[in-house]
Amino acid sequence: MKRYDLMIATKNLNKVKEIKKIITGYDVNIMTFIDFPQMPDVVEDGSTIEENSKKKAIETAKYTGLVSIADDTGLFVDAINGEPGVFSARWAGEDATYMDNNKKLIEKLSGFKYEERTATFRCAITLAMPSGFFVTEVGEIKGYIIDQLRGENGFGYDPLFYLPEYKKTFAEMDMDLKNRISHRAIALSRIGAVIKKVIENGKI
Repeated sequence: MKRYDLMIATKNLNKVKEIKKIITGYDVNIMTFIDFPQMPDVVEDGSTIEENSKKKAIETAKYTGLVSIADDTGLFVDAINGEPGVFSARWAGEDATYMDNNKKLIEKLSGFKYEERTATFRCAITLAMPSGFFVTEVGEIKGYIIDQLRGENGFGYDPLFYLPEYKKTFAEMDMDLKNRISHRAIALSRIGAVIKKVIENGKI
């Protein structure tokens, strides 16, 4: 069976680490934007996370000539009309850090009771072929936004996203647990069959 180069369209090493763990077992050589420093940035100007993941995967596959996976993730908080949503990564500004975004979220939800702080993490993952053919899958998980940072693991909004059934935030979980239950894990498990088909048959 041919070993495949699989392109993950990101420079975010935290994201690469999560995806690598989740797709362990597939006979693939993982590559990222770090391996293609000359590739122009893909402008994520879609109105949904699905549009952004599709655009990034298709443009990356065409540029690199490799089967490519791209994801876009959003945190949708009910009390603030679904914000930050598709703007989650740059909610506090174009150069915002994780801490900047978390501080803004804490401020926005000031005064809201715990039961009013419901939120959904959604992840859209697109696998695209250099031909332009693509498949998109979505995973989501529901939780609550707490009012202070908890935990040292994970990244992004993980220290504020609390799952009552585990009595932990994402940032308090070990990677193995998070990689079994997260929105990204759900989306990747759904697209895993597509990856396997590509590896075995060379096409979707």
